Amino acid sequence: MFRRKDTEAKDLPNAPAGGLDDVIVVVEQAVNPYVVLFHDPAGYRAEQVRALRNRLVAMNPDGEPKTLVVTSAVRGEGKTVAAINLAMALAELERQQVVLVDADLRRPSCERYLNLNPDIGLSDVLLGRTTVERALRTAGHRSLMLFGPGTRVENPAEILGSARLDELFRRLKEHFQYIVVDTPPALPSTDAGVLASRADGTLLVVRLEKSLKKQSRQAVRLLQDMGGNVMGTFVTDLRGADPDSDNRLAFDSPQSDED
Repeated sequence: MFRRKDTEAKDLPNAPAGGLDDVIVVVEQAVNPYVVLFHDPAGYRAEQVRALRNRLVAMNPDGEPKTLVVTSAVRGEGKTVAAINLAMALAELERQQVVLVDADLRRPSCERYLNLNPDIGLSDVLLGRTTVERALRTAGHRSLMLFGPGTRVENPAEILGSARLDELFRRLKEHFQYIVVDTPPALPSTDAGVLASRADGTLLVVRLEKSLKKQSRQAVRLLQDMGGNVMGTFVTDLRGADPDSDNRLAFDSPQSDED
C-alpha cells in the first residue's frame, strides 16, 4: 500500500498522473481500518459500497459532473468513513477523476483517516490565501484527489456561506466527474445544510441501532428546508448480512447443492 508525498498539484486536469512528486511507502495499518476500499477492496463490505456507487451513477445517466454531500444527523454515525469509501469506489471507474473535499471545518478527519499530514485546503482557498491548484493533492488511491480542510478557522459557517464556495464547486466540476463532500453533522450546526444547498445531491448516513429515528427525520427535514436534494440514506453498522454470519454471502464459499 502506498501513501503519496504531500506536495502541490501542478496542473489540475493531469495532477493525479504527472503533477506530483515521489511516492513513499507507509505502514498499511496507519490508514483507518474501516476504509475497506483500501484495506479489503475485494471484500464483501467493499462490494456494498460499490453497490451504492452504482446506484448513484445510474441516477446520473447523462454523466454530468456532480457534487455529492455526505453527512449524518449527529456524530459517530460513520459519515467520514462512508465518504472516503464512496470516493474511492467512484475513482475505480474508468476515466473518472474524483475529488474528496473535507468540508468539516469544525472537526476534520479525512487527512487523519488517510494518514496524510495537515496542509492547506478548503478554508485557505475560500479566504483567498491560496489557489485551488495548490490545495489539491493525491489521496494515494488511483485517480482520487483530496481537498483537505485547510487552516483551522473560528467561523466555519460564515466561510462556507461565502460566494467563493459556488465558484470552487464550479471550478472542480471542470476537472472532476464527482466531488464527494464530507461535512459536519446536520443537527449540531448549519454547515451541512449550507453545503447541501449548493450540491447536486445529499446522502444521509445512518448507523443502525445507534441513530435515533427522530434525529434522522429532523436531519432530512432540515437539509430539505435549506434546499438540499436528499437522495437517500446509507446504513452503516449493519449486522448479520455479511460472510462472517452467513457463508452464502462469501465469494469463496464451497458450492452447495442448492444455487
